[in-house]
Amino acid sequence: MDIILLEKITNLGALGDRVKVKPGYARNFLIPTGKATEATPANLARFEARRAELERAAANALSTAQTRAAQLAELIVTLSVKTGSEGRLFGSVNAADIAGAVAAAGIELQKQEVRLPAGSIRQIGEYDVDLHLHNEVKSQIRVNVIAEA
Repeated sequence: MDIILLEKITNLGALGDRVKVKPGYARNFLIPTGKATEATPANLARFEARRAELERAAANALSTAQTRAAQLAELIVTLSVKTGSEGRLFGSVNAADIAGAVAAAGIELQKQEVRLPAGSIRQIGEYDVDLHLHNEVKSQIRVNVIAEA
């Protein structure tokens, strides 16, 4: 199925690219989420009329993400959690906990932007956590997990 991308998609293409994808991927994900539209002549004309607007929105999103990355670069998040005698946590620290702590510090962060490839944090210590703020902007913060007093 031919589609027109309305934003940059990793491993697929950039804004305005006309690409061929499997029909299920287009119908079930790309088109309903507003990331693409079907490549019909009417949609091509509509896209060309909106191209400048979409490029401006993409540039604004990129600059916002870069600003947030600069703010997050110097942030150290400290989470106080209940622990057992050997330093293991009762429960775990997940992406939502980290996003909530960063939001409490005054910087907007969604839990979907936090990447924990090894899974939730289950030990006391300092961890470097990757953040995926935009397709082109990645950052890292330090999370310090300490025992609750």
